[in-house]
This record gives sequence, structure tokens and C-alpha cells, in this order.
Amino acid sequence: MPVQSGPPSVVIVGRPNVGKSTLFNAITGRRRAIVGYEPGITRDRIHGEALYRGRRFELIDTGGIVPHESAEIPSQILKQARVALESASHIIFLIDGRTEITAADRDLAQLLRRLGKPVSLAVNKIDAASRESLVHDFYSLGIGDVFPISAEHRLGIDDLLDHVTASFAAGPEQQQQRETIKVAIIGRPNVGKSTLLNTLVGKERAIVSAVPGTTRDAVDERVLHAGVEYVFVDTAGIRRKGKTRLMAEKLSVIMARRHIRLADVVLLVLDATEGVVGLDATIAGYAHEEGRAVIGCVNKWDIRPETSRRAFEQKIRDQLKFLDYAPVVFVSALTGAGVRALFPLIQEVYESASKRIPTGELNRLLQDLKAEPEPTILYITQPSVRPPTFVLFTGRAAPLHFSRERFLINQIRERFGFRGTPIVLKTRPRRS
Repeated sequence: MPVQSGPPSVVIVGRPNVGKSTLFNAITGRRRAIVGYEPGITRDRIHGEALYRGRRFELIDTGGIVPHESAEIPSQILKQARVALESASHIIFLIDGRTEITAADRDLAQLLRRLGKPVSLAVNKIDAASRESLVHDFYSLGIGDVFPISAEHRLGIDDLLDHVTASFAAGPEQQQQRETIKVAIIGRPNVGKSTLLNTLVGKERAIVSAVPGTTRDAVDERVLHAGVEYVFVDTAGIRRKGKTRLMAEKLSVIMARRHIRLADVVLLVLDATEGVVGLDATIAGYAHEEGRAVIGCVNKWDIRPETSRRAFEQKIRDQLKFLDYAPVVFVSALTGAGVRALFPLIQEVYESASKRIPTGELNRLLQDLKAEPEPTILYITQPSVRPPTFVLFTGRAAPLHFSRERFLINQIRERFGFRGTPIVLKTRPRRS
């Protein structure tokens, strides 16, 4: 079930391209949302933690809202925003101070007033004293608390936050410490990543559409299952370099790779109806190169019953040989079949990636292998985890042959497990 957030939540809403993501990044102090001049870059709601003068709160950036819009993506954005607004402690209605008030602005202001929640009107792009006189026109929207700001230049934000957080409790919150596993959901566009996130979370969290590339920002959600907290990150679909023309899509690929790097476990989503393609291998390679624990998720299995699981898994093993350590599961994100089994499997591969083997046990393994022809390995130790990394001290400067390295990795797996995680071997010649 989803974790109920402890700190109060502040939701930023407004029409497309008024600067919501810029304000979100300015308040959180880091680049979490993608910012650009193309309207509609943010589609899902983006969460971040913020701290202002000892008051901690959750900040939510919503997609650009156009009331009464019937097209699929804009109407889904409005639906996502309503979910955030229902649990909001305070709402920041952001508007572009350089443009005339539109009918959409008035409709949105009316919608927010009906909620009965505290609302502050932030008039953005007021970056000069001469423009502050324009702010008075916006009182006609019927919102009494109006603040001129410039999100890009970080002007006026302190006054806004003083008002927004006035009722929030100050001081560190005493929260129960629990294990948290960060999971990145990766794959090609339109393989079902957002549908899988929604099914894992148990509610409609990410916008789902048949249009490839619907997800641009990474969308995350916390889920508590069997006493373990999972943070799922639905990343944008990664395309080939030649296919990413829009600035927003190029940034999405960069951010997706960053989220792979920051994750503990990666769910690689494959499309059962299309099989494994070259781009799947490229994306899987990103996770392998970063040393992340990996689970292969074959989605849409409910509409491909004619192929046996064993035969399909063998195709995956043949085409993604470097992921021989990764377990493969067959799911239907749409119906939920097989999805709940992911939770214990995620915990298993996370524990594998976090496992540390005592040096004595490692060297007993080394003694058992002495009968094998090999360069003289004098000593083995494990200095780090995630990924499990082993250092071999040898009697000569030459590195191990690839086949020998492969043999040792297999022996380590056979003795100690490490299911679902890559293993890194490094050699060091012993100094005389």
C-alpha cells in the first residue's frame, strides 16, 4: 500500500509553460524536474522534499493544466493534478506575469477556490521593479494572497515561502527508520513502464497512454510492503540517439540514465509481443555498466500465450548474455498478473547486491580452487558492495585472462549466491 507522507504537501499548479518546474527546482534546490521552453514538458506530477527555515514539506510539481481540455494527454494531466490537490496542505497557483489573464486562468482560479484549501497566487517572471505594478491586475482572480516572484532569478521566493509554510511545524521530524530500496523502471518507450508503476503502487499514479513517449520526467512513488519501503522511479522511455530530436526527449534520456545510476535495483521492462530488440540490449547495458542489480520483466505476457516461458527466457539469455545473473519474470502490468511477486524478488536481489563476504570465507574458497591452473592469486577481499566488488592480490603484474575471471565469478556465485547483481573483479599485483 502507498506510504502516507508525514510532512505537509505543497502543490504547484498553473497553465503550461508558466515556470512551474523552474519554481520547483528553485525551492527544492536541485534539478529534479526537466525545464525547457516547449509547453507541456512536465506531464506527470513530480515529488520532491524541501526544507525552509526548519520547516520540512513535500513539494509537488504538476503538469500544465488546461481546464475543460478534452484531448487525452491534457485531460490526464488534469486528473493527475486533482489527485495531488486533494491531499494538499497549501496550493501555489503560478501564473505568467508577462501575459494577459486568460479564460483558462480564471477557470483554474475558480476550480482552486472551490477546494476550500489555502491558495497563494505567485505571479512569475516579475524580475524588475518596473513590472511589480502589473501584479495588481491579478487580484481580479479572487485570490487574496498575491506574491510577485521570478523563479528563474530566485526573487520573491522567500516572501512566498514565509507565507506558505507559516502553519507548518518547525524542527526535525521523528520518523521511524525503515529500510528503503530505490527501484528504477527502465525500458523502451511504450513497453508498459507507467502501467507497471500504477499496478505496483495500487493506484493511478503515472499518466498512461498509447502514445509513445508520454512519460518525460521521471515519476516516483513510495510504497510500503511487508515492512520494507520501496521508492519506484518510472523513467522516460530511452530511445536511440538518432531518434531523440526534441530537447525534452534528450534531457529525458540523460535523466533516465542518472536515475539508473542512483537506483539500488533496476526493473528492465521488455515487451512480450515484440521480443528482445537491439535497443533493449543497449538499455540493459546502461544498468549493467552502472553495476545495478537487475530484474528482467517481460510485460504483456497475457497477450502472448503461444510461446512457452522457458523458450522466451532462453531468447533473452541468448541476446542479453551479459545479464546471465538477472532473474526473469513474466507479468501483465495491465491485469496485475505476476506483479506482486516482484516485491520479494526486488528485496532478494537488493540483499544480494548488498551482501558482504568475510575475508576468511573468501580465502577458503581460494584454497579450494588451488588445484586449478591459474596465475598465483595470493589473497582476495571484498572492499565494497552494490555492486559486490572483489580485489585479487596476485603474484604478477599481468591481469587475469577473461576466461579465468569468468570462472572465478561463477565460483563466487556458486558458493555465495549473488543472484541478480553483477560482480566486479579487480586485480592488484602484490608489492615486493
